Amino acid sequence: MPAPDRTLRALGLRARQLREALGLNQETLGEKAQLDQTYISGIERGVRNPTVKVLGRLAKALKVSLAELFTGMQP
Repeated sequence: MPAPDRTLRALGLRARQLREALGLNQETLGEKAQLDQTYISGIERGVRNPTVKVLGRLAKALKVSLAELFTGMQP
C-alpha cells in the first residue's frame, strides 16, 4: 500500500481534531455524515480521497463550513 498523500494526511488530521473537539467517535460522525465508519477512518488516516460532496457532508456533520474544514491544514 502506498504512503498517504501529505494533503490527505493533513485533511485527516484536521477532521480528527474537529471530531474529537465535538466529543464524537468515528461511528457517530459517520452516522451524522451518512458515511460508513470505515470511510471516516480512511479519511482520518489519509488513505481516502473524498469527493467535494463527501467533504460537504463531513463539514456539516462537524458543524463547520467547508472553509473551516481546511483552516490550519499544513500539507
